Amino acid sequence: MNTSFCHRRGLMVATAAVFIGAVLPARAVDIDGVTAPIQQLVDGLLQVMKAGAATPFPRRFEMLAPIMDRTFDLTAILQESVGATWATLPPDQQTMLTQAFRRYTVASYVNSFDGFDGQQFVVSPNTRAVGNDQVVQTRIIPKSGEGHELDYVMREGGSGWRAVDVLADGSISRVAVQRSDFRRLLARGGAQALVTSLRSKSVDLSDGSS
Repeated sequence: MNTSFCHRRGLMVATAAVFIGAVLPARAVDIDGVTAPIQQLVDGLLQVMKAGAATPFPRRFEMLAPIMDRTFDLTAILQESVGATWATLPPDQQTMLTQAFRRYTVASYVNSFDGFDGQQFVVSPNTRAVGNDQVVQTRIIPKSGEGHELDYVMREGGSGWRAVDVLADGSISRVAVQRSDFRRLLARGGAQALVTSLRSKSVDLSDGSS
């Protein structure tokens, strides 16, 4: 067979493949489905903030916890933070860690959003793709002064779109920040050391009521 013909044919096939890849639409994403959990989260945070410190911490925890469960894939976040060690832990230790991590995460949000002074949350109607994930941008705008950006990395799973990371100021990963701390504790004292640390932090965040 003529080699120059084969070469031209190969170029034509490659060019066609590039062209088809360029014109085919990207995977359709239900933007409302991606942003809805975050809108529910910020609505819940506003309720907790308006309840304020006059409402006992356990009550505010109960208000926010089910919303956090629907918004975040806490198991995926914990597994990513723990790393390969997770697969080596027996089921009872995984369960213990999951419970302690959930309580710590919810307590940290209740503690951080503990008062209302005219703040507003703005959830961007647009998302940006990062691989198969989608990032939802939010801004917390105080009554005066500059706002702060919190971006939520959303991943689609069996329960729909849920957050697997939070980016402060659009770049500082919460998972990355806690990863080194979690893995250091695991290396030093196993799952029990991490559970003890998470429980202690939860008590501190809730002023001793956790």
